[in-house]
Amino acid sequence: MRDWLRARTAIQAAIVGAVLFLAAIPMAGQQVPADRMFPAYRAPRFPGTTTPDLNGIWETLSTANWDILTHEAIAGPHPELMGAYSAGPPGLGIVEGNELPYRPEALEKKKKNFENRMMAVAPGPYEFVTGEMPPIGEPELKCWMPGTPRMMYMPYPLQIVQTPDFVLMTTEYNVSSRIIRMNWKEEAPIDSFMGWARGHWEGETLVVDVTGFNDQTWFDRAGDFHSDALHVVERYTALSPYHLQYEATIEDPKVFTRPWKMSFILYRRVEKNMQLMEFKCQPYVEEMLFGKYNKQPTR
Repeated sequence: MRDWLRARTAIQAAIVGAVLFLAAIPMAGQQVPADRMFPAYRAPRFPGTTTPDLNGIWETLSTANWDILTHEAIAGPHPELMGAYSAGPPGLGIVEGNELPYRPEALEKKKKNFENRMMAVAPGPYEFVTGEMPPIGEPELKCWMPGTPRMMYMPYPLQIVQTPDFVLMTTEYNVSSRIIRMNWKEEAPIDSFMGWARGHWEGETLVVDVTGFNDQTWFDRAGDFHSDALHVVERYTALSPYHLQYEATIEDPKVFTRPWKMSFILYRRVEKNMQLMEFKCQPYVEEMLFGKYNKQPTR
């Protein structure tokens, strides 16, 4: 009898301990604020200046490139051919509140974008007749430049090269790059895929104001999109020698009813001889986009 009581007491104590342990762990989807995870950090100064040094190669661990909202795993477009190779992984979202404030008509377009994501159309008669680029097909599928902020959370390393007057960011995907002009006042001369970026420092944070976008990029493979009225304000803050906090406030009155915000962590790549490799994807899409224009042999 005593042995049974001792065993029951031990089991009860183990259960109570487990409950207390689990109560201390954040619930799924609940993020621990960065100021609780990291003590106050002052990054090394860029040589000859008083500004933080953010030089290095960084990469996200999120799956936001598939969907910036929290998402389940999803089968690829052709599972009968590709199996798990084309499947999309699950992941937690990077959007504050896990909701995008679409206008009703824009939400319908987002849904159609996803349905038509594999219907890649190359520039051709459509463009010449309408003066616009083809409206269907996922931009990444067609090897187009990823845009801002998508460049920052694609599953490829990116490098920051910093000088007092400019900050260059380049990624392995399609060798896509952007230049941040520090303390510039000039407005964007033309619209572009990556936008016109102007930066300044606010203490430990690099603040980048980006305008001058075209409407040819998406936020993810899920069809989330923007118009040429997109305005992005980015904030880069070093949390430690190995962690970079990225935040972006998105505003686009043509597509969304209010501004919204995303945030995630970039991790420093510290492997020996770490460097960007080359992934020029144009050769891989030529047949898909332009194969129908190839001259067929005659008999």
